[in-house]
Amino acid sequence: MKTASAYLSLFILLFIAYSAFKFEMPQYSPDIQAVSNVFSVDRALAHVKEISKKPHGVGFDAHQEVAEYLLEELKTLGLETEVQTGYTAGDWGNLSKATNILARIPGKRPGPALLLLSHYDSSPHASYGASDAGSGVAVILEGIHAYLSGQESPQNDIIILFSDAEELGLNGADLFVREHPWAKNIGLALNFEARGSGGPGYMLIETNGGNANLIEAFTAAKPNYPVANSLAYSIYKMLPNDTDLTVFREAGNIPGFNFAFIDDHFDYHTALDTYDRLDRNTLAHQGSYLMPLLTYFSKADLSQLDSAVDEVYFNLPFLGLMHYPNSWIWPIFLLAVLLFAVILGFGIRKRKISIRGILMGFIPLLLVLLMNGVLGYFAWPVLTELYPQYSDVLHGFTYNGYFYITAFAALAAGNCFLVYSFGKKVQISDALVGPILIWLLLCGLLNTYLPGAAFFILPVLTLIAALGIRIYDPRPNTLLFTFMTIPALWIFAPFVKMFPVGLGLKLLISSTLLTTLIFFLILGTVLSYPNRKNFAVLGWIIGLALLGMAHYTSNFNSERPKPSSLVYLLDSDTQSAQWASYDAVLTPWNEPFVTEQEVNSASNDALILSSKYATGFSKSAPAPIKALPAPITEVIKDTISGEARHVALNINPQRPINRLEIFTNDTPIIQAKINGIALSEFYLAYRQRNKLITHYVSANDATTLELVFPKSESLTLTLVEASNDLLSHPEFNVPKRPDTEIPMPFVLNDAIVILKTVRFE
Repeated sequence: MKTASAYLSLFILLFIAYSAFKFEMPQYSPDIQAVSNVFSVDRALAHVKEISKKPHGVGFDAHQEVAEYLLEELKTLGLETEVQTGYTAGDWGNLSKATNILARIPGKRPGPALLLLSHYDSSPHASYGASDAGSGVAVILEGIHAYLSGQESPQNDIIILFSDAEELGLNGADLFVREHPWAKNIGLALNFEARGSGGPGYMLIETNGGNANLIEAFTAAKPNYPVANSLAYSIYKMLPNDTDLTVFREAGNIPGFNFAFIDDHFDYHTALDTYDRLDRNTLAHQGSYLMPLLTYFSKADLSQLDSAVDEVYFNLPFLGLMHYPNSWIWPIFLLAVLLFAVILGFGIRKRKISIRGILMGFIPLLLVLLMNGVLGYFAWPVLTELYPQYSDVLHGFTYNGYFYITAFAALAAGNCFLVYSFGKKVQISDALVGPILIWLLLCGLLNTYLPGAAFFILPVLTLIAALGIRIYDPRPNTLLFTFMTIPALWIFAPFVKMFPVGLGLKLLISSTLLTTLIFFLILGTVLSYPNRKNFAVLGWIIGLALLGMAHYTSNFNSERPKPSSLVYLLDSDTQSAQWASYDAVLTPWNEPFVTEQEVNSASNDALILSSKYATGFSKSAPAPIKALPAPITEVIKDTISGEARHVALNINPQRPINRLEIFTNDTPIIQAKINGIALSEFYLAYRQRNKLITHYVSANDATTLELVFPKSESLTLTLVEASNDLLSHPEFNVPKRPDTEIPMPFVLNDAIVILKTVRFE
């Protein structure tokens, strides 16, 4: 009977963990026939399909087609539209001419407006932008259609902004916030984003103050499937992955909510970001956020959202968003410590707990932490050594990444069961003390350095309660303890997946250690299982089977295409040329052009090209010289005033191009304007790798530089002019990629690059 009860308990534990994922978002079913005042996923999908027919980054042909489609759809909704166009460089040194698309629904009363925001440009040059962020645009279009069809009359103005050039540096948002008069009257922004093609939409708050009023209002709006926690935003603020909403917060002091999904991260910014691969459940989840929030905030007082108080928040299946003030963080922690101290003292006095038993209980605890820490730490380095092709997935999350997460979590659980199967001489009450102390130490550190994670203490309270029950009744009901694990599994199980998905498989250690820490929280249950070695074997079997599945799917094919790259570089000064690739493992497609020769000193110029992860070329080979025209530079000003030299020049492309990067030598730049846009003193002082500007070119526009630098210094400008037409240019004979490959994202790819130097001695 004890064995049957143990297996039943394990089944319940696994189901509870599964429910933490299964019930966090709605399930899609075809709804094209839904009444017009109800959000329809199928109607939103129709917009996604139109938006994502072709890659439509800034400067690419389809970009204007998507803009015209959106303008027409807004007019179909009966809205007056407006287009805002202008140059901006944002804070990233990326210049572009952004074209924002706007509409406004007037409210009944004056006051702050509600902004619905998403960007419509796709990442250059190969992404179709279905998820990022065609999904957000489509959700807003369908949401406004349903809202207006319901004869809703907003109290507040509703502004719709489909921003441009988000992928280049949040440029459209920057242009709107700094120059459009509507920006001064926005009280709240709702931004819809994507960093993958599936999974739940995480709610992340952007505010310069406290989040308390925003959380209260969000809860009052009653979205059915909130997925949010204050830890996620604490981590988000540490990362360089800003969204348009960041500009609204920083430049306009406008608070807002981000709704972004990150699963299937391998599709992000690639040619796989297509209509077919967008998760329908995810789109339904985004719609489930918009509709109640649109209804609520179109009528709420948006002038009352500021707060000086922060709240801790987290979601639970079926129960929604839970939250409490930060002022409760330390009292709850101290309550847990006090409760633990009382129970511990009682147990020692009643001789249910012994000091020797506690010390013995630390042996398996520390051993399993060490084992699973080592397992997770070396997992990704070993995998990339065994499968070097994984290095070409620059996201750091492979197509079979979910197999690896689950496999290493299962192996970690197996290790836990194994180690704790040898502690039969240690009383269960003694064994629970160590995990409680470890968790209290962890929570104390998190409260101090990462208060957004303060809710971690709540499942610890159930572990402390389990210790009390064990002292009172040495043989409690196993199922009672099983159901006491619900808070731990509901809160922590999603993190086992979230961290390596969002931050890459290099963080598999987070999965193994979190699995271990969760095991500690449910230790009161699993220590009642007989034959724990059998559960260890079960964990290893599952883990090894999943590693086998991962190995089976480690190859690339049409469903899992390999990212590959090829670039032609022509130095117009030396009249030398080379092929280059970022690939760690070449393919039959690019290997005929790029040998296995490592990049050498002659290729140093190529290494200055910008890429998201500072990725440099790995392979190169000599290439034939092609008769390609270099840009023409025209100096229109060169004067000295005091101790400064003022120069201005025009750079005119002589062929169709997509971007122009300009690098300098070490000469300090005092002032700089690019096409009339001044670069900030902060950027000029701290720019990296001497990059002055990247101009993402529209309509083959010229680039005008106005520079001020010390007259005692000489200035060298390196112009790197690029077009993404290597596979279609008549001067080249590069074949189309096979369907087992896609263009590598985050780098300059499929490009013809011409380098030219301009010197001011």
